[in-house]
Amino acid sequence: MIIEAFLLSKKKEEKMSNKIIFQFDDNLEYQKKAVNSVVELFRGLPKSLDSIYAERIRKTRLTEKDPVRNIDIVRGNKLFQNLKKVQLKNGLFTDEKSYNKHERDFTVEMETGTGKTYVYLRTILELHKEYGFKKFMIVVPSVAIRKGVEKSIEQLREHFKRLYNVDLSKYSFIYDSNNLGKVNNFVEENNLSICVMNIQAFNKDTNKIRKDDEYAKNLWRDIKFVRPIVLIDEPQKIEGTANKKSQSLKAIDELEPLFTLRYSATHKNLYNQIYKLDSYEAYKKDLVKKIRVKTINSVISKEFPYIRYTYFTKDCKARIEIFSQEQGQSIRFRSFDVENGFSLYELSGGLPQYKDMFIAEQPHKEKSLKIATNYGDLELALGESNKKLENKDIIRIQIRLAIENHFQKQFEILEEGKKIKGLTLFFIDEVKKVRDSEASDGRGAYLKIFDEEYLKIVQKYKEKIEKYKNYFPHYEDVNLVREGYFALDKKKKEVEVEYKKENEVKAKSQEDIDRGIELILEKKDELISFNEPLAFIFSHSALREGWDNPNVFTLCTLKNGSSDIAKKQEIGRGLRLPVDVTGNRSLDKNVNELTVIANDSYENFSRMLQEDFNKNINKNEVTSDLLLVTLEKSGIPKIKITSELVDEFKKELIEKRVMDSNNVLFKNGEEDIKEIHFSNETLQEHSIQIAENFVKYMVEKGTNRIEIANGDNEPIINKQRSFVSEKEFQNLFEELGTNLSKKAIYKCKIDKEKYIESSIEKINNYISNSELKQIVELIDSKGNYDDTGKINLEKGIEDKIELSEIEATPKSDFEIANYIMYHTMLPRLAILKIISGLEKEKRKALNIQDVLENVTEILLENLNEMKAEKVFEYEVIDGYVTDTEKIFEVNNKINEEDFENKRRLFQAKKGSRSLSDYYKLDSDGEKEFAEKLENDENVLMFTKLKKGGFVIDTPYGNYSPDWAIIYKNSSENNENNVGIYFIVETKADKEEKDLTSVEKSKIKCGKLHFEAVSKEVKFNWVNNYDDFKRKFEIK
Repeated sequence: MIIEAFLLSKKKEEKMSNKIIFQFDDNLEYQKKAVNSVVELFRGLPKSLDSIYAERIRKTRLTEKDPVRNIDIVRGNKLFQNLKKVQLKNGLFTDEKSYNKHERDFTVEMETGTGKTYVYLRTILELHKEYGFKKFMIVVPSVAIRKGVEKSIEQLREHFKRLYNVDLSKYSFIYDSNNLGKVNNFVEENNLSICVMNIQAFNKDTNKIRKDDEYAKNLWRDIKFVRPIVLIDEPQKIEGTANKKSQSLKAIDELEPLFTLRYSATHKNLYNQIYKLDSYEAYKKDLVKKIRVKTINSVISKEFPYIRYTYFTKDCKARIEIFSQEQGQSIRFRSFDVENGFSLYELSGGLPQYKDMFIAEQPHKEKSLKIATNYGDLELALGESNKKLENKDIIRIQIRLAIENHFQKQFEILEEGKKIKGLTLFFIDEVKKVRDSEASDGRGAYLKIFDEEYLKIVQKYKEKIEKYKNYFPHYEDVNLVREGYFALDKKKKEVEVEYKKENEVKAKSQEDIDRGIELILEKKDELISFNEPLAFIFSHSALREGWDNPNVFTLCTLKNGSSDIAKKQEIGRGLRLPVDVTGNRSLDKNVNELTVIANDSYENFSRMLQEDFNKNINKNEVTSDLLLVTLEKSGIPKIKITSELVDEFKKELIEKRVMDSNNVLFKNGEEDIKEIHFSNETLQEHSIQIAENFVKYMVEKGTNRIEIANGDNEPIINKQRSFVSEKEFQNLFEELGTNLSKKAIYKCKIDKEKYIESSIEKINNYISNSELKQIVELIDSKGNYDDTGKINLEKGIEDKIELSEIEATPKSDFEIANYIMYHTMLPRLAILKIISGLEKEKRKALNIQDVLENVTEILLENLNEMKAEKVFEYEVIDGYVTDTEKIFEVNNKINEEDFENKRRLFQAKKGSRSLSDYYKLDSDGEKEFAEKLENDENVLMFTKLKKGGFVIDTPYGNYSPDWAIIYKNSSENNENNVGIYFIVETKADKEEKDLTSVEKSKIKCGKLHFEAVSKEVKFNWVNNYDDFKRKFEIK
């Protein structure tokens, strides 16, 4: 018996070891910002503890059976001011009309795969900790999403226990209509309580929760009474049309929640949006995987005269995809916009298969594209190529490419020393293609193809697999490495999904899908363990919501006879950052890439996918974050950049017809802003910089695109150029690295008394110009008891009153000094002197938290300004250096889309003294500067410095100049030094007077930094190449 028990325990232990325990980082800045955006909404709001509601509860809580209500909050101007403050921080517009209609609805936008569920669960715990809110309802539109929330609560249990000392699993429950006792507890418990519910459980009058029980108790009324905070996951799935509110939203309104928080990546309505992390931002910040597209065209021989007509452009040209080769590079797929007479031979770079091939006539939207060849005219319809493939061949090629990519990616990860197991996911449209009950072995057509191709590829890579055999258990048994997950009926039998109409499944099929997703989620933790041989998964596309597994690296949609592409929704399943065997997320950009195997051309696929990502983005829309960054970069002091100033900026742009009332730029808006005379003094004072930055950021916004790499071409690796290894240049390079790697700190002398006096003056002025009033909304309510002893409340007259001043709990000088000291590191004595120097009424204003926060900002800004003014030298920190690899790091992968934007990509020519082959640039001025450097025979070596690689410490934070240049030393007296070193900041076409005070300060710091670290390095800013030669006194 003992031995048997031991064996059972051992087996259980082995089984458990297959599960990966996910680790969570509690310090991700973007997630904390999303959480704080909600928490700060209610900062300093008066709580109506003494309202009629709370009073009645106190009088009637004679037993533990009385409902416990969320503490109410007083509606009024303070909530609106908090909203404006949060939106300003996050670069979002405030819409007062929308707020008045939806003053209890707040929206958080987060891209799929960035931790939306984590964020709203943590938000609940923060709201409970900060304000004592206790009753929360998480409302979800489907069982699949509910199961995902349930899984997240399970996975986050220990994480949140460590952070908040709260076991989330003990304070949350999944609603079950057969166990209403838990809902009773939710209503009556005087503690944190979280109910997760499907909307279908309460959006109809016939729902069980809405009916009276045998004791005339109605749980729906009780839930309504406790005023829960409602969090809606994916609200767009339960919303009606613009003219008619859905039954689901009406049901939530009936609850009269304290407030509603709405979370999604694809909102229909952005009521009071308080946080935004869209697709582009997530990609730019490397919060999701990059995308690479490999197509069936990759198997076409590079000697074939391949042509595909992919697109008819707006300027009436035909976009074609052909093979092309530039000097010194491999043959690649490239796209060209062509018209009558264009030579394919020339476009291809002289590839012989395109000899004597021309566009035979002007392209027309309604006609096929005609191409003249030696063997007669070739006509291609839109989307068609001259390489015809049968449907069965297309499916086979896709499966083969997916298996190939799976092994190549897994080897690449293992060779990097990472222990991350990759998964490959096939989406199919029919279960029969995988499970065929009529076939003798039960295998469908797709499974037969997979097994054949898999065994061939395993033989091809056998030697390499054996090298890493611990990571490929049972790889020779095809039955163990692939599995199908499909909709399941009540008897757990796999069934087809039935549709009412396109993309809308029947109710019964939805239940079957939910059962299939439940099985997927159960297996989620095991699939990413190397102990589990399963690595290739077939699933119906209807089950895609269940596939949020982070380790999907290859995604393939198999749709026989269809050129439909996998849209953002399906691709989103593979965008989460991968997890290693310890449960930690990978942050390696070279590893974090999803490959999509498509049955379309790269050009067409990437264009349509890009449209799908950008469908809600208008490149001519002037967004709030663009106005905000324009003001911030134009030298306006931080304390002056308020929501009121942003509103004023927006108002003037509309009045001066730079943009319309929908915030869309007029045709000549970018030119007209240069002529504006602003009415607002602050805006007018900085009008030149504002116009310049507004145009710059609008242009940047118009070119914002998610990079989609072309997997059909060999990747272009941005490598260091070979000349650097030559002895002469190696010495120069090492010397440059030594000079840049030294770390130095700035020294400054601040007149303490002057700082204290100027701070007192600035604070007095700020408070004098602030409106310290509070508007409170009053509601007259009547309450009485019915025959059952329950309270009935009737809303009466609503009114708003303005108080002469904001009431705030008095703070002692010591409390205020401690707060300011924590946020500024200023000495306590100096802070107390500033406080005591304030006028009496101004000192009282510091009791108000908002005022105290702004005063802290004033002190910090004043401190930085005085530091910047008084920096007099830098001191080198001995023994502390920056890694030269980090200093000279560049974007190591260059994509097809980079070549499309040639204004922003520098490509080194043969013989160039550029350190790397390619640089991604910020402006036309930088591109021109790089080309002039390349053509200057006196330049021995140059490189663009990556932001954050090499940094100079300044009072305004880290500063990274643009260029490092080694120039031929013409001095006859210096035999040992063949080069002189320049570090250059480019400010294209700017004059000294156009520089902001912050820019001037950073440039001053740059000069002092290099005076300290090396006498061989010179630093300055320039506005063009002639200015560079003049300022550095070179020929």
